[in-house]
Amino acid sequence: ERPVTDQLHQPDCRERPVTDGWIYFSSSLYYVSTEKKSWTESRNDCRKRGSDLVIINSREEQNFINVWRKDQWIWIGLSDGETEGVWKWVDGSELITGFWGARQPDDYGDEDCVLCGYESDPLKNWADYPCDQQLVWICEKRI
Repeated sequence: ERPVTDQLHQPDCRERPVTDGWIYFSSSLYYVSTEKKSWTESRNDCRKRGSDLVIINSREEQNFINVWRKDQWIWIGLSDGETEGVWKWVDGSELITGFWGARQPDDYGDEDCVLCGYESDPLKNWADYPCDQQLVWICEKRI
């Protein structure tokens, strides 16, 4: 009888929640920065890592992001820099479901980029913000 050693157990991503700073959740890997940069510089950093700024598609993902941002304001991959008032994700798709804070987005001054963490309610805490402000960010890599 053949031994079953040729069927060695291969651990999958879910068993290693964090690898090289990347966190696994629901078919994506996420990287939370430790430094602060502008929205564009943050996006460039994500791209260097083979990913892009996070696209939040669900309430579950929004809750997950809120845990990992650790009470900081963070950049997410949403902006209306192309057309004022038309919010688009970094993959070019239009925003369908948003988790905006009260009276947001308000375009106060020149605010074309979106941060998460503006208010305490985890499901209503996005705000538009000037893109040149320095914040931490989260990258997302679909796997």
